[in-house]
Amino acid sequence: MEDYATSREVFVAGMVFARVGAIMMLLPGIGEQAVPARVRLGLALLISLMLFPIVGPALGAVPAGMTALFSGIIKELLIGLLIGGMLKLFFSSLAVAGEIVSLQTTLGFSQTASPMEAQPTTSLSTFLTLMGVTLVFATNLHHLFIQAIFGSYTLFEPGERLPLGDAASLAIQTVSRSFALGLQLAAPVLVFAIVFNIATGLVGRLMPQFQVFFVASPLAVIFGLSIFALSLGMLGLIWIERYRDLAGAFMGGR
Repeated sequence: MEDYATSREVFVAGMVFARVGAIMMLLPGIGEQAVPARVRLGLALLISLMLFPIVGPALGAVPAGMTALFSGIIKELLIGLLIGGMLKLFFSSLAVAGEIVSLQTTLGFSQTASPMEAQPTTSLSTFLTLMGVTLVFATNLHHLFIQAIFGSYTLFEPGERLPLGDAASLAIQTVSRSFALGLQLAAPVLVFAIVFNIATGLVGRLMPQFQVFFVASPLAVIFGLSIFALSLGMLGLIWIERYRDLAGAFMGGR
């Protein structure tokens, strides 16, 4: 291959592709099973070819032994899986919000096959997850993904020891923040459900013969979905700003 590229150029391109390919495998929207594998592979290869002249000097020389070479590849794969996993894991906040709204509006039994999840979820969770993917591409937030890939070489420098403790802390913080954000996004419907249930409970105590269940169930669905629809715009704005902050955290201070 020396006629087309030197051994170091092949090494650098392969190391960059290991990290970029792992990120693309889990990246929201692009890394879904509905996207053909050739499209994901081609996009990862294209981004790798664009980045390797820039990050190439930081990768050093070609390792002399196979052990060092394979350990470097595994490290790059782990870094890529970490970044892609964090970016995808934050989508669970929308799933949590959808589950809470579904439970409070008695629509938890409505299940739909979600393209973002490995198992069927409630219809509102699927709707919010698809809305999140749409917002990412509609607001050009996917451009930050490429910047985050480039910035990851500042956060996780090649040749340095992989910070497993910091990675575990980041994963725990991302999970806790996503669940807390999901609860905040569903707060309007949750507050309505608390007030509505207290009101129906008082009516049931004051009028024992009154069929509270048959009257309260349709009203809970109608008013709950109405409040959910009214708060949908603000919900999307808050979530996309939080997701922008998460993607910017991988940009190495850029």
